[in-house]
Amino acid sequence: MTTPTIDIYTKFGCGFCVRAKRLLDSKNVEYNEFDITMGGPKRDEMMSRAPNARTVPQIFIGDTHVGGSDELSALDSAGKLDQLLAG
Repeated sequence: MTTPTIDIYTKFGCGFCVRAKRLLDSKNVEYNEFDITMGGPKRDEMMSRAPNARTVPQIFIGDTHVGGSDELSALDSAGKLDQLLAG
């Protein structure tokens, strides 16, 4: 089993982004961070992956769109995050 790719779209100065990254860091997993503060192609990519997303962070684990920081924390509290991170 391979660990799924983790992508997180963030903006500068976003406290929710910091919180989500801190949780991922506590799990000792690597993730790709895409700063979309200034828009650009990565923002467009995020919008195509999560068409209704208007806030950051937006977190993807493998093919699963987790959502934001609150959803990531809820998965962890429910004991489901480790399972998702394991693939």
